[in-house]
Amino acid sequence: MDRIKALAAALPAHADGYLITSESNIFYFTGFPCDAALLLVTRGDSFFFTDSRYLEAAQRVIGGVTFCNTAQFAGEFPALCEAHGVRRLLVETAVMTVREAQKFAALLPQTELLYEDDIAFLSAFRRKKSAEEVDKMTRAQRIAEAALEAVLPTVRPGRTEKEIALDLDYTMLRMGADALSFQTIVVSGENSSLPHGVPGARAVRDGDFITMDFGAVVDGYHSDMTRTFALGSATDEMRRVYDVVLQAQLASLSVMRPGTTCRDADAAARDVIAAAGYGDYFGHGTGHGVGVEIHERPNVSPRSSETLQTGDVVTAEPGIYLPGKFGVRIEDMVLITEDGYSNFTLTDKTLRILPIQ
Repeated sequence: MDRIKALAAALPAHADGYLITSESNIFYFTGFPCDAALLLVTRGDSFFFTDSRYLEAAQRVIGGVTFCNTAQFAGEFPALCEAHGVRRLLVETAVMTVREAQKFAALLPQTELLYEDDIAFLSAFRRKKSAEEVDKMTRAQRIAEAALEAVLPTVRPGRTEKEIALDLDYTMLRMGADALSFQTIVVSGENSSLPHGVPGARAVRDGDFITMDFGAVVDGYHSDMTRTFALGSATDEMRRVYDVVLQAQLASLSVMRPGTTCRDADAAARDVIAAAGYGDYFGHGTGHGVGVEIHERPNVSPRSSETLQTGDVVTAEPGIYLPGKFGVRIEDMVLITEDGYSNFTLTDKTLRILPIQ
């Protein structure tokens, strides 16, 4: 597979191989989703280990590797490292546990495990999305948006947050999603001040804000969007806060282009919210990368040292959360292009007041 070859070609001079153990990177480099596999990449050859449950399926998908059964792992893996001169092996420090590191160290007494920052190294591959990846994420986003429009007419006083979330989940899957991007968030009224609140037994009421954060997965790629709706009516304060969040999001989007620092893209939104007097009520970053994982590089936050690049897919999702009252978040997912950005998200962002059925 071309991505495996590219990884082999990019091995730094001080390393002899790379050990891929995370499910997301296994999928990215092989195209095969598996939670019980590892990939050994050397300059000359690559080896895919899995067990009998997945071996035949993997052989149908992955090319350019030697397949190995993990039933013989304890003897075969050290032998492969010895035969291919792997004396220094890069590992995924972001996902490898201490126990796993100890296991590999004991298994490979002649090989030094290199505990380096693998995130920057691997994100160079995963950050720049190809046309094929963009197509998969677009399809995922269209499913999410269609599901939202199908579910919104069923939102009425008396329905619980959990019921609405389950309807949205089912509808995305019925419309063709392979999976959900994450646990769907539907929070209402005072619960909407919880940025990552869990849908519960609270029934939605006339005059509530309802925040819905959700996404679909298509062929291993995620979508992510958030919309906040008012049910029946909205107070002047609710309208004011909603407008501030919308203007903050538009401000962030307006500066998103190659060369903009993630810190500046975050500041564009944060400054609008602070100027309106709500700076203390926006605590999270403005956005994050999306791809084969729902949270990838780059991070659009005050602490980020990264710069936006052509091919990045990031979210823009500022919010204001007033404890005990309500919260508002508006989120789009965009592709950074050569001259700005292209928005995956087509759903309107003007304040939508859902009619009482």
